[in-house]
Parts: sequence; C-alpha cells; structure tokens
Amino acid sequence: MRTKTDQKSRDGHKILRRSTDGGVLGGAAAGIAERFALRMHMKPIRDKLVAAAATCALFGAAGTLCFSAPSASASQPGQSSAALGAALRGDLGRYLTERSMAEHISAVSLRVTFAGSRPAISLATGTTRYDGGPPVPAGALWQIGSNTKAFTAVILLQLEAEGKLSISDPIGTWLPQYPAWRHITVRQLLDMTSRIPDYLYQPAFATAFAANQDTRFTATQLVSYVAGLPLGPAGYHYTNTDYILAQMIIQKVTHDSYADQLTKRIVTPLRLSTTCLAPYTCPASDAGRVPVGYFYIANGPPSLIGKPMSPLGLTWAQAAGGIVSSLADMTTWDRDLYQGRLLPPRQQRQLDSLVSQATGKPILRTTVADPLGYGLGVAQGIFPGPTGNFWYYEGQAFGARVLQMYFPRSGMIIALAVNSSTFNDHLSDLAGSVYQTLQEAGAASNG
Repeated sequence: MRTKTDQKSRDGHKILRRSTDGGVLGGAAAGIAERFALRMHMKPIRDKLVAAAATCALFGAAGTLCFSAPSASASQPGQSSAALGAALRGDLGRYLTERSMAEHISAVSLRVTFAGSRPAISLATGTTRYDGGPPVPAGALWQIGSNTKAFTAVILLQLEAEGKLSISDPIGTWLPQYPAWRHITVRQLLDMTSRIPDYLYQPAFATAFAANQDTRFTATQLVSYVAGLPLGPAGYHYTNTDYILAQMIIQKVTHDSYADQLTKRIVTPLRLSTTCLAPYTCPASDAGRVPVGYFYIANGPPSLIGKPMSPLGLTWAQAAGGIVSSLADMTTWDRDLYQGRLLPPRQQRQLDSLVSQATGKPILRTTVADPLGYGLGVAQGIFPGPTGNFWYYEGQAFGARVLQMYFPRSGMIIALAVNSSTFNDHLSDLAGSVYQTLQEAGAASNG
C-alpha cells in the first residue's frame, strides 16, 4: 500500500514532468508540469472566433485570431442598450451552460468599455459556488493571474524614467546573489528572453503547494527552486521566475516592498479601489467578494482536483500573478496602460516593444506571418482586416482565468473572467462571441 508520503512524492514528480513545447504553452501541447503550473500567464488565443459569416478562422498552430467580415446588421444603427445587454447576457449564459462541467465553472463575468462617453457594460451570470450559492455580482473580485505582470513592468519603467535604474542593467548590478544570471538584463526578464527556468515547474514547489495551498512563500524561496539549474535555450520562453526577480529588483532599488510600490505608484493614483496584492494589501473582507475558484487541471494532484482555492492565498505568485481586482478596475487600468497615460513616451515605447513569441527576435509589430508578440508584460496579436493589431493577455491563477483585449482602432476593451483554472480553456471562444455581438450591434466599429 502506498503511504501518504510516497503519494505526495510521486504526485510532485508526476505533475512536474516537462513538456517538449518550447514556446508559449499550448493547452494540447502542455505536459503535466505545465498543467500543474497552470500557465497562469497569458497564452495564445487559440480557438476560433464565433462569426456569423465564418469567413475567417483561427490558425491554431500559430495562435492567430481572425474576425469575420462585418455582418449586415453591423452597418445599421446600433441596438438599444437593453437589447445589447440581453444579447451579451445570452452569450455568457450559453458559455456557462455549455462549459460548466468541462471547465468546472459556476460564474462568468464580462465588462466592456468604449472610447469616449459611451457607458460601460458590466454583466455577470451564474453563482458564486459550483454547488450553488448566491448569484455572482458584476462587481465581483477576481484573481487576475499574470495580468499582474504589466503592473510590475510599469513600476520598473517608472523607476527608469526617474533615473534610478535602466532596463539595460544586468541583474547582477542589483541581485549579485545570483552570479550565474549576472549578465541577464532587466529587459530580458520583462520580455521573457532570460532563459531562466520557471519555479512553477519544479517538483519541490509542486509538493509544497499540494501539501498546503496556504503555504506562505517568500520571493527568495520561489527563486530558490530554480537557482543552480542550467539556463534554457535562446529565444522566448515564458517563465514566472523573471517577474519574481523583477520584484526583487524593485525592492532593492526603492528600499520598499513591492506591495507598497504598487499601491503608491498605480493603485492610489488611478483610484483602483478594488485592486490589491493578495494577501498583503487586501482587506480580509475581500475574500468574501471573490467567487469560489476551483483547481481543475487534468493530471494535477488528485487532492486538488475540483477543490476550492484560497481566495487571497497568492504568495506563490506575487509580482508574477498575485493581484486581485474587479473587472471595472481592470478595464480602467488597461485603458491607461495601452493609451500611454502611465509612462513617459520613451518608456511607453519600451513597454510596447515586441519580441516574436516564435523566435524571440525583436519585431516591430505582429503580422499574419508572425502573429504573436510579447512586450514588457504585455502581448500583441493580429486580426487580418480592419481590426488589425490588438493587445491582450489571459492570466490564469489557481482559481480563476481573466482575459482582457484592447482594440486600438476602436478603443474598445473586453474583459472576461471565470472561476476555475483549467487547460480545457475556451474563454477565447466566448471573447469571439462577445465581439461578434458587439459588432452586429454597431458597437465595435473601428475608428
């Protein structure tokens, strides 16, 4: 008979087996290790968009999205607000009905904001628990996962603008305790070309988290899981360790905590009243505003499958994915982020500078031939046709997935959230349905 200790050890190694996928982790290609690690970062939007004319489909291997040509109704005067709200609520309801069991979700939330004075749309459907509970409110809080990374990048770029560091600095300047990484630059941390392994893939981390999801990890402890391991091959490779190291640099430069810098530089100035770094700056009452989130990763630890996750227990993520927020705050942040209101022009250009997720080489913008780019904590894709390039990120924590998309030509932002972690993830399908509904209502027109 297998002892509990033996089971933990076997599970720890089983769920941390590496996959052969060398780039952004894809759901089908991801190995057991990536499934436990949750790919809490953004990933290529990989499924087809629901489009009435169905003239354009997803190139699955490349992760490219296309939209259909505008339907006839899109060229007509827009629907009433009530009719549009009902249509969007129908999109959410259908997704919840069709995907509730497959993704182990009970709640779906949507917020859409527009350029100019057009009122935002905030909707939610479902319940706060998989077995029932009260209806989920549109103002619920969510673990936003790796959407946190853009906050971290902005803080570092603000420090550069203040002359306190350069993103060209080798990290050895600030973190000499890691001599093997001394020549890697801050920029390489932020654009995922550092080659440093991801702590989330390591058996020791997996074992610690599976044993007690309330384990209080430190940044140094998280980095220790990969210190001494060889660097990976050259190119773009997503690793959460990069952003824990970025956090440590922020703390070294400012002689302050990452949580305090986040609050002083972003949360307070932008009046993000529902945004906090869990658990450090979150009121205890916030736990009751987070829909119960479920771990639902196939081949993950059996003890965690289908189990609720701690709403504020995110010390395992910190500057790589530890923020809790509402979709209202998220869309406020997104607009300021993408429209250049947080950084001087030079640092904004650096934020938006891209490397190809296929090659790791710098690119000016994404194209149909090279459709996925990664900046400094932000990502860009492309829709051939009038929609053009767009910015997006899907963050996945152990209890939620949050997808946001910004369309520069129209100024529209779509943000979606559901309450589970899974690689059987079709949230991009819902994004496509929502976009098509907005398009048909004349609400997604390009400027």
